[in-house]
Amino acid sequence: MSRNQNLHLFEAFGIELEYMIVGRDRLDVLPVADRILRTVAGKQVDEVERGALAWSNELALHIIELKTNGPVAGIDGLSHLFAEGIGEINRLLGGLGGRLLPGAMHPWMDPARETKIWPHGYRAVYEAYDRIFTCQGHGWSNLQSVHLNIGFSGDEEFGRLHAAIRLLLPILPALAASSPIMEGKATGCMDNRLQVYRNNQRRVPSVAGRVIPEAVFTKRDYDQQIFQPIYSEIAPYDPEGILRFEWLNSRGAIARFERNAIEIRLLDIQECPQADLAVCAAIIGSLKMLINGRWSSFEEQKTWDRERLIPIFDLCVAEADNAVIADSRYLRALGLDRTTATGQELWRHLIESCLADSLIAAEHMETLETILDQGSLARRLLAAVERDFSPKNLQTVYLRLADCLQDNCLFLSRDH
Repeated sequence: MSRNQNLHLFEAFGIELEYMIVGRDRLDVLPVADRILRTVAGKQVDEVERGALAWSNELALHIIELKTNGPVAGIDGLSHLFAEGIGEINRLLGGLGGRLLPGAMHPWMDPARETKIWPHGYRAVYEAYDRIFTCQGHGWSNLQSVHLNIGFSGDEEFGRLHAAIRLLLPILPALAASSPIMEGKATGCMDNRLQVYRNNQRRVPSVAGRVIPEAVFTKRDYDQQIFQPIYSEIAPYDPEGILRFEWLNSRGAIARFERNAIEIRLLDIQECPQADLAVCAAIIGSLKMLINGRWSSFEEQKTWDRERLIPIFDLCVAEADNAVIADSRYLRALGLDRTTATGQELWRHLIESCLADSLIAAEHMETLETILDQGSLARRLLAAVERDFSPKNLQTVYLRLADCLQDNCLFLSRDH
């Protein structure tokens, strides 16, 4: 989402969807993103505009991103636009024996062996990351996500938006987890993408911090407490300043002041755009309720320290929708007057509250009901695998998942 001037809170959004390129039949990693962009543009580029969407590269050659081509006024109706772009890319990949695979992690990828870093255009950035952090790992080349950008104008709107997002971040994996399988087996964690993401920059700890951002609510405080410590700590490893930009910040939500937006980065990508946009709609509606003060005031939201939020986040990363949240103050801050609730129960409350206030469009509700009734995509994938982690069975299940992306339809476990 490029710079949006004079657009106020909830008047500008940007959506970015990342997908893995794999072989059409075996689903092994296929590093040909550059060939797709070159075919469309007629020359080697890092990004190509396709009407209302843009396609771009990522760090690894087997990842391609589709995103809104600039800020949009709302997200309703975008599902079909993204589905058209996915269909076009799949047609191009067909000639290379490939297709796109959704889900936040490839279930059997060996990143040490299969990762190929983007070698074109702004490759200096990726080479710097690789030199400092060594990007041949799951936390760099095997994690596909949705980035939701929400615009704001000025410090007042930034502060309110950041406070609300910080409060909601810990439970996002309870709704969006889609990475329960890594290296051919279930790890016991429902959101392995976030588990590896939070540790991929340990050499310079301030870059990702503790994933949940610090309690800062002005541009000046954000610069002093987040940006400057990051730039100071990275400097010995990046003397040329190649990475000294706002996007170096890798927290779960990052301030992009150059484009007046906060970018939420904690969402595992789902099985299709229909699901991704529904998840984004639930988040946007819940943030509107928080900012409107329906459940808790701005002053109260500002008081939430990371030490109280991180344990909830940890639970949801591990157990997703089945996480039992036993912090009654947190539940009350989100409008649920109970001593405990599962992530699934809390999200049902949030979504039903938003629906009652007409903050979620009808087009998203059937999808959200499926997620609430059958569980996160991570849980549905495990149910479909049925404890058979043989390569043949994993391939069968993930072929179904790839078909869901092509058809823009939901992935259901076998008994539905």
